[in-house]
Amino acid sequence: MAWDQIEGNWRQFKGKVKETWGELTDDEIDQIAGKRDILLGKLQERYGMKKDEAERKLRDFENRIH
Repeated sequence: MAWDQIEGNWRQFKGKVKETWGELTDDEIDQIAGKRDILLGKLQERYGMKKDEAERKLRDFENRIH
């Protein structure tokens, strides 16, 4: 699924993001607002991931939801 579809339907995908990364707060999920780069940064920040690890997990997530 293309990220622009996720961004355009963010309300639908917020729950899947919260389900996958439960440590993200509702405020953080609202701040992300469907922006992939912001989600990537939040994953690195909240979970202490390196950029390549966060990128891999985000790609896995994208592949799972389509």
